[in-house]
Amino acid sequence: MPTPTKGPRLGGSPAHQRLILANLAQNLFEHGKITTTEAKARRLRPYAESLITKAKTDTVANRRQVVKVIRDKSILHTLFTEIGPAMATRPGGYTRITKVAPRKGDNAPMAVIEIVEAKQFGAQNQSPKKAKADKPAVVEEKPADDVAPEDDLGSDVPVDATDDAAEAADAVATPADENATAEDDTK
Repeated sequence: MPTPTKGPRLGGSPAHQRLILANLAQNLFEHGKITTTEAKARRLRPYAESLITKAKTDTVANRRQVVKVIRDKSILHTLFTEIGPAMATRPGGYTRITKVAPRKGDNAPMAVIEIVEAKQFGAQNQSPKKAKADKPAVVEEKPADDVAPEDDLGSDVPVDATDDAAEAADAVATPADENATAEDDTK
């Protein structure tokens, strides 16, 4: 059995609170932004975000769960065809609450709750981590040019000159080793 909400309920009875939140969520999905009291906006935020999460994957089961709350078919269609797919890559945080000036009549703290823009989020934290010693990184060698790159202003040596110097060092070391083995053979 779910635990009841702490503190006073919106509207007095549990049924009235469910209806208030359902109507607020329906108006939020219809208009994209609504102005209400801070208490109602704070209660609405997790309620609406769970409905948007269900709307991200359009299945019969998710539609049946959302239709219990959102009775208007046109708003339900908007939620599943526009809002849900727009938030497909977003991991959460579909709404934003902004405090505004208090209400004139009773000085109640007011807030604007709105659906945030849909941005593309990469799968940076959603992919599993790789083991450190899986495979060594393959480094692709780029073909060397005969001319130094224009960005490298401090180097006057052509790129191929370093390769030639390394080959010359290998060539110098090789005959010395051959002479050493030849001297060992003569002894």
